[in-house]
Amino acid sequence: MIRLPHNLEQLRAAWRAAASIPARDAPCFRMVDGDGPAPKLYVYDVIGGWDLDAQQFVQAVHAVDAPALDVHINSPGGFVYDAVSMFEALQQSPATVNVNIDGLAASAASFLAQAGDSVKIAAGGRMMIHDAQGIGIGSPADMREYADMLDAVSDDIAGYYANRAGGTPADWRAAMTATTWYSSAQAVDAKLADSVTGKGGATDQRTADIRARARALLKGA
Repeated sequence: MIRLPHNLEQLRAAWRAAASIPARDAPCFRMVDGDGPAPKLYVYDVIGGWDLDAQQFVQAVHAVDAPALDVHINSPGGFVYDAVSMFEALQQSPATVNVNIDGLAASAASFLAQAGDSVKIAAGGRMMIHDAQGIGIGSPADMREYADMLDAVSDDIAGYYANRAGGTPADWRAAMTATTWYSSAQAVDAKLADSVTGKGGATDQRTADIRARARALLKGA
């Protein structure tokens, strides 16, 4: 029997294999003008899965000696524990953290965005929240243990949304369980973002029509 992974590197390795995350020699983020008066930090890749992502991100944020830090996000999400450590680094920073969702902030990237003192989302941007996901091999007892762990992690993530946007963690778990997508306007309405930047993007009705057509196609497949 292969038991579920329990240490962080085993979890990362299992996640990389399940999500087909390739090896890379650069972290998921890039810091620009890190020594300047207004550093910018770009998270434009899958988050985590490799030691260098969280470790170097946290070190880069801790090294910022400026009154403000601009964080730009366009990410499908990634490894939850790495995103948690990145979130905590931003929350603990003495700098004012301004988050800009330039495109997509899905899964772990959506709660990373909640670390901002302000959160702006592009008019054509999207956010997505869902329950923590994983993969495991083992006995029925192992699977129940893993399901309990995923529920506990999901509860933690729901707390991030509730702390910033209001509502209860239970309310956010319901939205996460349903896998909820937000347009820029919907993200602001839900208080996951403060304001919309730029112009354009699909209207909410057009977004609903696209989803309806996609569901119809899937049912007919």
